[in-house]
Amino acid sequence: MNSQLNVLGCRAGLVFAQNLKLTQLARSGRIEEAIALFHGMITRNTVTYNSMISAYAKNGYVVDARILFDQMPRRNLVSWNTMVAGYLHNDCFSEAAELFERMPTKDSYSWTLIITCCTRNGELDKARFLFDRMPVEKSSACYNAMISGYAKGRRYKDAIELLYSMPNKDFVSWNSVLSGYIRNGDMVMGLKFFHQMPERDVVSWNLVVEGLVKAGDLVTASEFFKRITSPNVVSWVTLLNGYCKKGCIVEAREIFDQMPKKNVVSWNAMIAGYVQHLQVEEAHRLFTEMPERNAVSWTTMISGYVRIGRLNEARNLLDMMPIKNVAAQTAMINGYVQSMRMNEAHQVFREISVRDSVCWNTMISGYVQCSRMDEALKMFMNMPKKDIVSWNTMIAGYAQDGQMDKAIDLFHQMPKKNTVSWNSVISGFNQNGLFIEAIRHFWLMRKLGCDPDWSTFASALSGCANLAALLVGMQLHSLLLKSGHDNDFFAGNALITMYARCGRISAAQQVFDEMISVDLVSWNSLIAGYASNGSGGTVISIFQEMTNKGVAPDEVTFVGVLSACSHAGMVDEGLKFFYSMSKDYSITPVAEHYACMVDLLGRAGRLAEAVKLVMTMPIRSSAGIWGALLSACRLHKNPKLANLAANKLFEFEPHTTSNYVLLSNIHAEAGRWNEVERVRVLMKQKGVHKQTAHSWIEIKNEVCVFSSDDSGQPVSAEVLTVLAALSSQMRNIGHKFNYPLVGCG
Repeated sequence: MNSQLNVLGCRAGLVFAQNLKLTQLARSGRIEEAIALFHGMITRNTVTYNSMISAYAKNGYVVDARILFDQMPRRNLVSWNTMVAGYLHNDCFSEAAELFERMPTKDSYSWTLIITCCTRNGELDKARFLFDRMPVEKSSACYNAMISGYAKGRRYKDAIELLYSMPNKDFVSWNSVLSGYIRNGDMVMGLKFFHQMPERDVVSWNLVVEGLVKAGDLVTASEFFKRITSPNVVSWVTLLNGYCKKGCIVEAREIFDQMPKKNVVSWNAMIAGYVQHLQVEEAHRLFTEMPERNAVSWTTMISGYVRIGRLNEARNLLDMMPIKNVAAQTAMINGYVQSMRMNEAHQVFREISVRDSVCWNTMISGYVQCSRMDEALKMFMNMPKKDIVSWNTMIAGYAQDGQMDKAIDLFHQMPKKNTVSWNSVISGFNQNGLFIEAIRHFWLMRKLGCDPDWSTFASALSGCANLAALLVGMQLHSLLLKSGHDNDFFAGNALITMYARCGRISAAQQVFDEMISVDLVSWNSLIAGYASNGSGGTVISIFQEMTNKGVAPDEVTFVGVLSACSHAGMVDEGLKFFYSMSKDYSITPVAEHYACMVDLLGRAGRLAEAVKLVMTMPIRSSAGIWGALLSACRLHKNPKLANLAANKLFEFEPHTTSNYVLLSNIHAEAGRWNEVERVRVLMKQKGVHKQTAHSWIEIKNEVCVFSSDDSGQPVSAEVLTVLAALSSQMRNIGHKFNYPLVGCG
């Protein structure tokens, strides 16, 4: 009998020790070890299950926590409270409320949890309803949860009224209101409330220091810090972080050295400060001096080496890490992804035992960036819990890769879409020249109740610019003003481009003038607008105004200026700007600049100079350069030089129909019919086919597309009948047509 009792006692002691270890592992974030310990336990009790549920939930595995909760042979009130708390910890408010309703019994802690759940979800009135109708005695924790909810929701009056009605106020109660003021950025009211508090503890002082640090007022923050009677580690670290974020790394180190007691958090804060300012060697020196390190210490150092591109040192640290965690491994993966070393990234990925969504998304994003869409899709399909970031990354990847059919298929399969999802599709249509689809999806987005942001407006306006769809663009402008995004750089710049391309340069100028502040892109958009409208003199004036205001031009600026000089026939001015690029602004000309110069010289009939420029330029030629020369050959009827330009152009664009047509027209105008036939044969040999012509028109603020020889349109027969009647009438009054009628729609 005694031996049996001894065995039972040993087993109970072992289970108790294992439960204690499980709790410690959960608190330190060592979830993989906690899982291994749990599954290795021969005997488990309710405490074991509760500890493991808490471990899962606190480390983000709330689904696994619920599965384990449902599998429990017996549950007690702690089990129910632990699962509700787990949902609350992971912001799963509806799941927490559903489980609360199913609880067989509830205590004050249960009610505090559900009230906290409601306040975090912004349901303050519902929280107060539950608070007022609690069937059990309200604890201080319950009062504090309600006060904190009011304060965070900026309902300070309600918070203070409840505070004063509270039977047993404590420091937490007062600090809850103070925290609401401070963390909402209401520092004036926060300081006033702080001085009204009957008593203050170190938390109160730390909150004020934190608020002043966030406001960037380090002088006042330091003054308050010095007034703290017994500052704790949080006080010191709060001030230290403030100096680090402000870039005052020397002062931060002085504070660190003055600390009477340092814990691992303070060491990590100083290391993170060095890493943030790319002083990674200093960070590593401190890292080696640390009396103890945790997962954050290792991850911060690995991230630091990744940030400065020293991936071998980062990998060595990862290999030395005693217990690897997913954050450190993901930082390493991110480094390899940024360097396009996807095979090494995948190797680290395979070493991760428990992968989170960030880890999966980093790998998917890496394959997308490398245009390895098949591998990205494989990774996406294998991902056990896809989130909205995963879907958006794949959609953007397919769009960038020119596979809009696959992008739109994934878009329709998404269980839930956000603004980024819509933006990925709309910008994808723009990138692939499907401007009408971009505009259609903008209207569909609004119709389905998703609010566009500045990026959506910029993409839609870009579509309007490319279609010269003025009426739709003006309608978008009105919506932009109502939405409050009109002060954004990107949206404003897109508006300038849209109006300029639609020929409304005065409206583009007005948008520019009304922008609260402008950037280089704004100036470039305005210059390009005037250039495309043939106002060379105005472009030069704007360029001078821009440089006089201290805005340095870039490559894009000079493309606009040189293009303006070309269209306006300002050869001398164009040459002057071209040579001033490198001389005055240290900008090396690229292919686009040479194309502008070839166009400039070609339009002026200075073909010999244009050819010499092309032959002597220090960069590789491009389709734009030879295309400009070929156009000049047509303008000045030079079929011999046209053959040279066209042959070079065909190397870059062997299947672009317009190039062959232009060369054929040059020879036809010169009466060189053998050359015309040669070009026609060449097109057949290269498999080049005449492209279907498209046009569009705005009808009732909607862009309608028409294509040649499209009999699929529902009214094409009626259109042809009307055209035939009009043609007949025009012939009767002396007009003759030498071409047949073609189908249109």
